[in-house]
Order: sequence, then C-alpha cells, then structure tokens
Amino acid sequence: MARKEVVFAGTGGQGIILQGFILGSAAVIYDNKESTFVPSYGAEARGGESRAQVIISEEAIDYPYVTEADIMVVMATHAYEKFGSLTKDNGILLYDQELVQLNERRAHVRKSGIPATRIAEELGNRVVANIVMLGFLVGATKVVSYEAMEKAVTDSVPKKFLDLNMRALRRGFEHFHGFEEERP
Repeated sequence: MARKEVVFAGTGGQGIILQGFILGSAAVIYDNKESTFVPSYGAEARGGESRAQVIISEEAIDYPYVTEADIMVVMATHAYEKFGSLTKDNGILLYDQELVQLNERRAHVRKSGIPATRIAEELGNRVVANIVMLGFLVGATKVVSYEAMEKAVTDSVPKKFLDLNMRALRRGFEHFHGFEEERP
C-alpha cells in the first residue's frame, strides 16, 4: 500500500478525534503499518471545529501533516466547506448524508454518502455515528483491514458500550455500495 493521507472533519462532540485515533491505532497495532495522527479542534469542547489527520504507510513517515487528502471523511457541512478542497484529484470523499450538504460539484472526487447518524439512532444512540462512519471507511477504502479496525475499536471504547459500537462498525462496513457518479 502506498502512503494514504486521511482527514476526518466535523463538529466537536461528534467523535472526530476518536475516529483518527482509532484508524491510526488499527494501522499501527494490528496491520503493522506506520502511521501518524494529528488532532486539531477549536476552543469550544462541543460545537466548534474538529479535525484529525492520519497518515498510513508501509514505510517511515517523514512529515506528519496531510498535504492532500487521499480520503476525506466529513460529518458536518461546515467541515466540508472548509476542508473539502484538501481532497486531491481522484480522491475519496465519504460523508454523512444526514448532516452534510454537498453544495458544489467536485467532479474530480469520488464520493459516497451514508446516513451514519440515522443508522446510529436506529441502533439506539446517535453518539456511535462516528463508529458507523469508520466501518463505512473500511468498506469503501480498505485503508486498514476490517479485523484491525474491529480490534482498535474494542481497545478504544468503554466496555459497557462495546456491543453497540461493534454493531455500529458492522452496519457501516456493510453499507458501502460504491461511489456516486457525477451527473452533468
């Protein structure tokens, strides 16, 4: 696998930083890859801007910051508007259909949406929308193995919510059905 640059972006309180941490952990601990993780968030604990940058590679990583995202995962419209342009040509945009309005055409990006928040609510708690999105990410990109992601989630969530998180991960993983085609 070549170097992959991933950006997670959304609103504070959506678990954006946790998404980055889990992906980086899955890569390093369970898929034996190199990874960097750089969290970034606004001054507000909830409601402010939140972003996580993850780089995954088979080789040593000499620069830890994303310059052009191979994969952009967005969970809020404002995050898409602010960071969507970081997605490289022919990159992948994954987004929550319930919370992100794609208000511009970006023909150079392959995109796929999932109703992550609605799926999380159906499972009983909207807080696991970030885990639904991680499952979707693995299904869409194979940037890490599903098994590695499953183990990293197990290590990262409270044990009393493990079953809920595992169901969320599986639902997200099973939801990917391909990329949307741009219509003229």
